Amino acid sequence: MPPLDPPPSDPPSPTSERRLTEAEERLREAIEELQRRQRRLRGLQRPCPACDHEEETSCVTNAIGNLCQSFLLSYGTRVGIGILLRAFKLARRQSYSSLLDLKQLVSEKDLIVREEACRVGLLFGGFTGSYHALRCFLRKFRKKETPLNAILAGSVAGLSILALDGSSRRRTLALYLLARLAQCAYNSAKSKNKFHLWGSHWSHGDSLLFSLACAQVMYAFVMRPESLPKAYQDFILKTGPVAEPVYKAVRDSCRGSPVDIVALSAYLSNKMGSGSVKLEEYPSIIPCSIIHPGKNSCLAHNGDAASATFRKTFPLYFSLTFVPFVVLRLQKFLESPFWTSWHALKGAVRSTTFLSAFVGIFQGVICLHRKVAVKDHKLLYWFAGGIAALSVLLEKKTRRGELALYVLPRAGDSLWYILVNRHIFPDIKNAEVALFCMCMGGIMYYLEHEPDTMAPFLRGLIRRFLASRISNPSPPSNSNPSYSYLQNLTAVKEPKPQEGDETEASTSEKYNLESIPGL
Repeated sequence: MPPLDPPPSDPPSPTSERRLTEAEERLREAIEELQRRQRRLRGLQRPCPACDHEEETSCVTNAIGNLCQSFLLSYGTRVGIGILLRAFKLARRQSYSSLLDLKQLVSEKDLIVREEACRVGLLFGGFTGSYHALRCFLRKFRKKETPLNAILAGSVAGLSILALDGSSRRRTLALYLLARLAQCAYNSAKSKNKFHLWGSHWSHGDSLLFSLACAQVMYAFVMRPESLPKAYQDFILKTGPVAEPVYKAVRDSCRGSPVDIVALSAYLSNKMGSGSVKLEEYPSIIPCSIIHPGKNSCLAHNGDAASATFRKTFPLYFSLTFVPFVVLRLQKFLESPFWTSWHALKGAVRSTTFLSAFVGIFQGVICLHRKVAVKDHKLLYWFAGGIAALSVLLEKKTRRGELALYVLPRAGDSLWYILVNRHIFPDIKNAEVALFCMCMGGIMYYLEHEPDTMAPFLRGLIRRFLASRISNPSPPSNSNPSYSYLQNLTAVKEPKPQEGDETEASTSEKYNLESIPGL
């Protein structure tokens, strides 16, 4: 008689599955409790966490060394930019022999950068040194290493902003860091699936942000110039082809105030073919014949304005591109000086072309309005700035986000000034210092604990100045058996990702605003 087949096994009952799940949960909780006890035990055995600097170096020596290094780096960068700009200025005068004359090249009479370079050096050096000192102090005082240490140290070290002269510069820098902090917070929230900004998937969202910021800046420059920093006003005025008396006349015309005919006549008398222009005390609109009195053709005027802007701003952009790269990446420059210079030249040409197109488009919109309208309006200059900002599309994709975050604080600064001036917002003394300290605390937290949420440019810059293992943390070693078992237990419940998904889930690409199309 053939043997009988074994009876089929019954499927596991729901009760058995529930008991197995409960057992796994209890095991997980027990392992986590064991890990917590082990950490507490290690904390009792070693009451003070080890500092990030070398053991043979004291905390004071480490702080002073970082202070001096950051001071010299920032001081050298600022002085190098000033010397290169001075060299371009001498070359433009065709005084090539004076380039070899150190008295003309670096004399304090013509190269007035010593005070500003010292202030910039004290800002960066003071922050770096005090941050390292505070980190060591908090480790010894609190006897533990937590994210709060980075926040407190960054906030207190942010008082180094007082090295800068003038609340306007401090406010601009504080607002810039506020924009960067918001960028990090958004990336962090998005990486944890807690928040997703509508429109962040747009391919040109960064250009839209830049356009809105430029609209506010150009409106403020024409209608409320006092809301912008004096240096920024001078830069826009020197870059553009329109003189200050004309802007003042446009401002008075839009407000319905009488135009200063004496000052406007004095300006026009220095221009060719301006004697036949009829001036009115209450004009409805300032005509093109006053905006560009030396040119009858608006198209020719805009073309000349763009080319003149290129010639005037190329030395500045080349200096800002070349000098920081040499100072901050000296070893790479020494390895390939030709390619470094070539990349700096290409970047400077591209950035200068963008700015030249901005000026030409802005002037073109203003001239076009005067061809079809008989009355001026202040909002025209807001829209003209927004349209001209579309020239940012000439820049590389990665640069557009940087430019947007650079102009955005200036637009916010201008808007803040206008609202305070109208008594909508209160005027709080030294509010920019408190804002800067708060932002630096947040920035240092994200640098140490969530570095992938920061823009590569900002992350690399801060790490270069901090020059410590603090800014380049290594992943913690969790090789104990309970940790490994807990990780394996978690992996059992999580589906194994596909190979294509792993590529898409790269943290540095997925949660970096510069890599997200639209922001």
